[in-house]
Amino acid sequence: MSGLAVATGSASCRFVHYFVVCGVDTETGLEPDDGWRKGKDKSESFEQSPIRRSFKSKVLVHYPENTDRNPFNRDAVNMLCMPRGLSFRTQADRRDPQFHSFTICCDDGTRSYGFVHTFYEEVTSAQIITAMQTLYQMHHVEHHSSSSASSPSSSSSSASSPSTSSMDSIMSSLDESDAESLAGVSSCLGCVGSFDSTRDTLYVSKALCLLTPLPFLQASRQFLSQLHQAVTSYTAPPLPLESYIHNILYEVPLPPPGKSLRFHGVQGPIMCQRPGPGELPLGEYPLGEAFSLLGVDNMVQLLTCALLETQVLLYSQDYQRLMTVAEGVTTLLFPFQWQHIYLPIVSAPLHHLLDAPVPFLMGIQHRDGAQRSSLHLPHEANLCFVDIDNHCVEAPEDLPVFPDQTELIQELSEVLLRFGLPPQGGVTAKPTTNTPPLSSLVLEDLMEDRRNGNLGGEELAVLERLQALTQRCGEGKMSDSGKKLEHVFEEEEEELKAAKLNIQLREVFAGRFAAMFGRYEDFIIHSALDLDSWLSNREGMFSFDKGSFLSVQPVTHLHFLSRFLETSMFSSFVDVKVISHWADREPLQQLFDNRLERERLYDTDRENSSNCRYRKCTTVFESAQAIERRLLKADHTAIHPHLLDMRIGQGRHHPGYFPKLQADVLSQTDCKRSTASCLIYLFLLIKQKQPFVRKNLRQSKLLDPLPQAVTQTHREFVDGLLSECRLKTKRMLMERIGKESVELGQGEANITGLQENTLIHGLCDLLERTWGHGLQLKQGKSALWSHLLHYQAAQEKTEAPAESPGQKEAVKPVSDCSCESICCSSRFIQAMSEGLSEVGQARAWIHLALEKKMLSQHLKELLTNQELLRSELFITLLENFIEREQFLFHLLSLNTVDYLCFTHVFTSINIPYRVVIVPMKKLSIAMATVNPWVCVSGELGDSGVRQMPKNTQEIFFQCKNLGRLSTLQLGQENSGLLAKCLIDCVMVYNEITGHTYKFPCGRWLGKGVGDGSLERVLIGQLVSPGGEEDAGRWTGTPPELASPSQGVQTLLGSLGGMLPVEVQEDMRDTANNLVKYFHKHEQERGNLTVLLCGEGGLVLSLGKFLLHGFKTNRLFQRNVFVWDFVEKAVASMETDDQMGDLHGSTLTKGPPCDSLCHYVNAINVSPRNIGKEGKFQLFVCLGIRDRLLPQWLPLLAECPLTARMYEEGALLRDRAAVHSLSRILHTLDEFTITLETALVKGVDL
Repeated sequence: MSGLAVATGSASCRFVHYFVVCGVDTETGLEPDDGWRKGKDKSESFEQSPIRRSFKSKVLVHYPENTDRNPFNRDAVNMLCMPRGLSFRTQADRRDPQFHSFTICCDDGTRSYGFVHTFYEEVTSAQIITAMQTLYQMHHVEHHSSSSASSPSSSSSSASSPSTSSMDSIMSSLDESDAESLAGVSSCLGCVGSFDSTRDTLYVSKALCLLTPLPFLQASRQFLSQLHQAVTSYTAPPLPLESYIHNILYEVPLPPPGKSLRFHGVQGPIMCQRPGPGELPLGEYPLGEAFSLLGVDNMVQLLTCALLETQVLLYSQDYQRLMTVAEGVTTLLFPFQWQHIYLPIVSAPLHHLLDAPVPFLMGIQHRDGAQRSSLHLPHEANLCFVDIDNHCVEAPEDLPVFPDQTELIQELSEVLLRFGLPPQGGVTAKPTTNTPPLSSLVLEDLMEDRRNGNLGGEELAVLERLQALTQRCGEGKMSDSGKKLEHVFEEEEEELKAAKLNIQLREVFAGRFAAMFGRYEDFIIHSALDLDSWLSNREGMFSFDKGSFLSVQPVTHLHFLSRFLETSMFSSFVDVKVISHWADREPLQQLFDNRLERERLYDTDRENSSNCRYRKCTTVFESAQAIERRLLKADHTAIHPHLLDMRIGQGRHHPGYFPKLQADVLSQTDCKRSTASCLIYLFLLIKQKQPFVRKNLRQSKLLDPLPQAVTQTHREFVDGLLSECRLKTKRMLMERIGKESVELGQGEANITGLQENTLIHGLCDLLERTWGHGLQLKQGKSALWSHLLHYQAAQEKTEAPAESPGQKEAVKPVSDCSCESICCSSRFIQAMSEGLSEVGQARAWIHLALEKKMLSQHLKELLTNQELLRSELFITLLENFIEREQFLFHLLSLNTVDYLCFTHVFTSINIPYRVVIVPMKKLSIAMATVNPWVCVSGELGDSGVRQMPKNTQEIFFQCKNLGRLSTLQLGQENSGLLAKCLIDCVMVYNEITGHTYKFPCGRWLGKGVGDGSLERVLIGQLVSPGGEEDAGRWTGTPPELASPSQGVQTLLGSLGGMLPVEVQEDMRDTANNLVKYFHKHEQERGNLTVLLCGEGGLVLSLGKFLLHGFKTNRLFQRNVFVWDFVEKAVASMETDDQMGDLHGSTLTKGPPCDSLCHYVNAINVSPRNIGKEGKFQLFVCLGIRDRLLPQWLPLLAECPLTARMYEEGALLRDRAAVHSLSRILHTLDEFTITLETALVKGVDL
């Protein structure tokens, strides 16, 4: 929502759109402000004295009646001009004038700015005075009655307080019996909050407001302050106030871009300026004040929250501070724009918007004596709470650090120190609201205009009268005028200083965004042929290559950038860029692109953004000089205020009272003068075309407090939640399925861990906002976790499951909980030793449910407890059956893909595992004679050796989270009469997440059978991530497969029919898979052990190559293994070397031959009984890790033993095939291969 776009039309070139006066309507009388009382505790308003209560204000007058494309919103303007309604004071109270501003967002994204000067005016209406006196008397009677009722001697209670009755009904409610109670009223007169019409003077607040299309803060403040000063001055202004109001409404144009303009207020000239096309947009709100209030660290944290589109709530007693911080934050977002609810000032009737389940940036006033805990905030899980007065920021949990945050804070601190401001903040700034009283500045300025020929005959006559009046006043006051002139110069210097500080701070942030997104155009995806096709398929298209963009960013920036790329503001930024392919570029983006082009012209060394060092902004002084030039010398001067055609007797000056303005002269404009002014500057305005507008909430409706509008607003919130849920789940599926389509088929597909965490974090935020919408009762900061706790407590009361003493020690699987699985999961989360907050526990529960593929089912179960929903919650989205089912259906679609989000995030918790050994069906009885042990390994560690209980095939144990499981060591002690068994596979179950891992074996375990192995290293794969299909696995009998797994030796024995081309093709595919693995991002590589030792891995492919053409002796049906050949070849080399027979061989004695012999001998003397297949697997893994395998293969091929053990057509005897294989393996030398401990344990090299 840009505040920079200007609507075209008759009012588009005017400096001010509307002039508004708000205050008390003497015709309707006093009316209690119900909206303000809703923001307080029950009956708190009527416990206060009427002089301290709030009453409804009204828009008394506004000029003009309406403008093109900017209709006047009476209710919204009145609400924002006087957010607390009317305030009353007496002569004993302070009545300092106050200034604040506000903004109104239109449905098209443009903003109008309001600037309000509030002062207190003496009440002259007898009706209002009488009403206040009556209210005070009633208050005293009720207060006296309630005090009597609270005493032991009294048994009656006080009468209820009136709420919205009119003053006629209030006055008529006093009967003769009440008059007796009023006798004691006089005794309380003179105390705080008392009022006596015979002794006290009553004052009421009144607001003067200017509505402008651009944020001209300083100029508007000066004009209103001068206008009020003229009202309170005993000296009448040179011209009636209508002249000055008419002038600023119809005769003062917008400054042209890149120029400054001077116009005239009641007491002196006023300057304003507007940035040029190549400069940052207009932003006059003092960033120095915002940084002084919060400090640099807090401001950077607040900006980070805004960039990530968290809910931001500002909190302060001062309305102008709310606007200063809010506008400061949105100004620093350039080139991005806030896309959600933006209400820096939320009055009491609009506090229902705090319940909005969407990102927002809002501000509420801190009432006197109110505590932070008294605020009812439904959404706190992703809320950034900013207590401006106490200089603190409460950011959401897990907020990423802004890129180069330390260097950025240092640079910002240097800028602040140059202007004399402390970077740590906590400084209370006192903005100047008053300008000097009427002085000779007006005459000096008018004299200058007369010399320049800017005054006509009527104006000259007025000037001559004013000069004569000045001469009669004497010369004694000239010294005072000199002091006032000096004061004006000081104010102008401070204004210039603030403007320069503003632009320098903004340039620093703009430079940061230019550094981070300097090459963003290279990652834009133009997939549509024309604009119409792009708009019609917008949701199904990817317009930005996020993965490639993140891959070239510094690692320290990824956490922030991955979340920022998912925000609406970045999506809108990319959309506008894509649209610029067919239409004109949006001005802000064009400005940013031009800056990037200029940066690239002068800096050609920043091609690789991942290695860029932090560079300070170089344009801070240049931008400050441009503003200084405009403010020191005006480029244009507007037409001076002049006498209007007013009736005699109107426009008289009454000190202290704002006059009743003459409507006819302010409602009708001087068409010729206005048209001429517009034509002069109209061609200088920037025309903004918006062919595509992102669908957002109707901002104008947010300010409507009527019940129908509130209901419609929350309906739009619900529609937005459904749309957001659909888009988020669709994005998660497309990202995951897209990765699965290019995976190698090894293990489960896994998108980049960072992107996965970002998407799931967004899902957690969506669920929190959904559950917090309409929430009435909440424990802690998390709405969802509060609901879970209430549900758990209700289930425990109704079911109260009994546990036997023996069951307490056992680990109860989550899947055994059946319908209680929600409570079981929540209990496990509560028992985790992670020290999680309520928000963290809710996110952990969501991660666990998503990994178990039970998220939609669990949430549906939560919503079946209608009694709980009715008594403690009111969730507007989930109360409707159709919308609830749509919401749950979108979440159900996530079950089509696998997630390990809980396993990967909570890495330090203890997880219960269950291991089941599955023997071959026909030989399962052999397990009774074996004492096996297991050691499960994963990406986060291993379980250590776990001895299986005797005569069992399964074991339960708890250990630290192992992550995704990869290998399993299975062994036995060879202590038994028949200590051998044929193992089909080993199954490992994660009792918390429900994941099932299968470790195929298909080989013997024991001496004298197979390859004689007493220990095997098995490679696992995730076969079932939980679900109904595994519900029967918890029976006492371990699952048996319908057909046994095919052993590796059996597979190698069937290679006789394989063609050499097929074997070589498998070898090439294996090497390609390894190369692809290392070219992926580190967090999405998957399991390297699977690529080395698993099905289709390097060990199996190289085994096929060495087995091709191998001569086997089938006479005694003994299996011959590849490791037999390797051992014999090494023994032959060592023997020939000792006998000196290498002279006649083609082998050359050297380091490759020495290393081959050394490695083979080290493997053979290893204390592990891993068998021949295990030794060959270890041989291949060590050789590829140490980059020796490509050197060993030619040695084996040239060994004289090869000719005796291999047939003539074997691949190992084909020099070209061996050379090709060596070249393929050499391509892996550039990568660092790290082997799991389970593979290399016990080998001493």
